[in-house]
Amino acid sequence: MQFARSGQAPSGRAKGRSSFKRRDLIAGLIFTSPFIIGFLAFYAYPLGASFWYSLTNFNLIQAPTFIGIRNYSDLLFSDSLFLTALRNTSYYTIASVPLQLVVSFAIAMLLNTKLYLRGLFRALYFFPAIVPSVVAGVLWTAMLNPEGGIVNLALNVFHIPGPNWLGSTAWAMPALILVTVWGSGTTIVVFLAGLQDVPVSLREAAQLDGANGWQVITRVIVPLVSPVILFNFITNLIGAFQVFALPYVMTGGGPVNATLVYSQYMYQAAFGDLHLGYASAMAWILFLIIGVLTYISLRVSRSRVSYAGL
Repeated sequence: MQFARSGQAPSGRAKGRSSFKRRDLIAGLIFTSPFIIGFLAFYAYPLGASFWYSLTNFNLIQAPTFIGIRNYSDLLFSDSLFLTALRNTSYYTIASVPLQLVVSFAIAMLLNTKLYLRGLFRALYFFPAIVPSVVAGVLWTAMLNPEGGIVNLALNVFHIPGPNWLGSTAWAMPALILVTVWGSGTTIVVFLAGLQDVPVSLREAAQLDGANGWQVITRVIVPLVSPVILFNFITNLIGAFQVFALPYVMTGGGPVNATLVYSQYMYQAAFGDLHLGYASAMAWILFLIIGVLTYISLRVSRSRVSYAGL
């Protein structure tokens, strides 16, 4: 009888634990069901549908017609405007992302010092980040006006002839990059948060060992905030490839397609020409480009980013 009882008791406890885990699982699924349903309805299904549409000829009016990879082949080998948009976006990304990182890091370094009215300056530098992109585009379009714009008026004070910023094929893209760097408030705040986690004792120890200001920055501060630099680099990289509002509002892709960026051309294909399948193929190509660049960035950064200090 004792052996029978000892043999039956663990079995009963095991069944009780299994029933308890099952109830926990059901309760967990019930509580997470809003997220699961939302994810399936608003992320998983649109993602799968867009891939299917990318293999079809779809214009929102007629039913999709399967055409295989023709949209992709047309984009890569027949559409010169697609290559122009990809080249413009690459130019914008290569120029704006490093400039944003350097300028934002320098400003964050200044804001991390014992500056008079430091709180006010921090708010002022973050303010552009909360300005909607459309509002910023309209504002800067007026400021960059070649006749009466405040930028050219300021240049005239120093006897520098101001260019036709948004009407010149040579200056339109640099103007967009200038506005992008102006709106780097979020990047500055992230850098500032990382800099505040750098121990002051390490900087003081480096200075006592004879390191100058530049050596303290490059040998102490930059390695310690390297994870923050990587984070800002990847997020700005993704944002640069997806830029839409600023060029759409400020230049409309002109002049002569000099600022036609990838997202704008995709929007035009989808809602201007009603080529939904073509635009879906563009979206998947952009997804692959961003995914590959992000993967390369993470791989390259493995030997250069240290997470020990943060």
